[in-house]
Amino acid sequence: MQRRHDIDALRALAFALVIVYHVGMYYVEGWGWHLKSPHAAAWVQAPMRALNLWRMDLVFLVSGIALALMWRGGSRWALLRQRSGRLLLPLAFGMAVVVPWQPYAQGVANGLVEPGFGAFLLRYYTGGPWPAGAFDGAHVGVTWNHLWYLPYLWLYTVLFVLALPVLESAAGRRLRAAFTGLRGARLLLPALPLMAYSLLLWPHFPPTHDLVGDAWLHAVYGTLFLYGWFIGLHAGLWAELRHRRWPASVLALGLLALYLPLRGAAPEGIAALGLRLLADLYLWTAILAVLGWAHHALNHPWRWLGWANESVYPWYLLHQTLIIAAAVALAPLALGPVLEPLALLLATVGGCWILTAGVRRSNVLRPLFGLKRRAPLPRPSPATPADPAASSA
Repeated sequence: MQRRHDIDALRALAFALVIVYHVGMYYVEGWGWHLKSPHAAAWVQAPMRALNLWRMDLVFLVSGIALALMWRGGSRWALLRQRSGRLLLPLAFGMAVVVPWQPYAQGVANGLVEPGFGAFLLRYYTGGPWPAGAFDGAHVGVTWNHLWYLPYLWLYTVLFVLALPVLESAAGRRLRAAFTGLRGARLLLPALPLMAYSLLLWPHFPPTHDLVGDAWLHAVYGTLFLYGWFIGLHAGLWAELRHRRWPASVLALGLLALYLPLRGAAPEGIAALGLRLLADLYLWTAILAVLGWAHHALNHPWRWLGWANESVYPWYLLHQTLIIAAAVALAPLALGPVLEPLALLLATVGGCWILTAGVRRSNVLRPLFGLKRRAPLPRPSPATPADPAASSA
């Protein structure tokens, strides 16, 4: 099967967008995050909201595509074991080693944790207790912060592996065929379940990222994951997405232009629910546009793809801790609202680049960052007297 370079590139770019978004979270005024810059500004809300409405939805859809490509009709339990190892081991390592600096920095900034990272770790590894509001997740004692994506993806993977007999049944194949047969305006139909979730679940289950009480996000992300499974490598649907990339882009931008000023008016009640439905339609049209443009522009064997495919997972694990560490280090320099964000982004990218280079070279670290171990290089066989090369040396 020919490799789809656009899907590889889209996965890497989707996670790069997550990194840029988290840098922006340090600067957006009025939104809660672990730390806040003194240069936070309200105008940053508009571009951040334009991304926030679909960035993680795209990540879960691409994850569904990836699972569909991994499934070759073999043992579903082998598939589950493989995915569990590459999701749960990095989650455990990340929570134990990569993430703790984040709650420490937040707790110190909030004045609820005493400076001293070593003493913090001793207390953190035993579950606290912590003062209320010391850091996100203090009521639990520990946190996974930005790594919430991993347990969510693992949960959806488990559910889909269990559901494979249904998905591969005649009824499941008919449902998939109905999805991949969507053309023209009917491509908007997959937005309807998302809108139904907003009507039924969104008012009652605000996002928590705690895995347990996140019914609305589970419905949305699980459905996008299913859509990715349906899409897979279906040539006809991808051709249609490419063909409709311009109409999808225009519609998405039009919906965004309508959404942002209405959102700025802070609607309540029925108006807020109506705005949420508008956001769902924008979400789906934005994803249609992204998929269409990716297939049009990115389906090439880019030289950077091999490096990106191995680097995206470590970058994801490392980036938010590096953002927060760099933010703390840069704050005393008072670089201002232009130089500081640039320095923060460069420090994050540079840190990810350097640390990932070390991770990729280590067979001990690679599994901890979601990478397969490298096969050892074959040793040259010792020369024997019968070896012509040896006798002529």
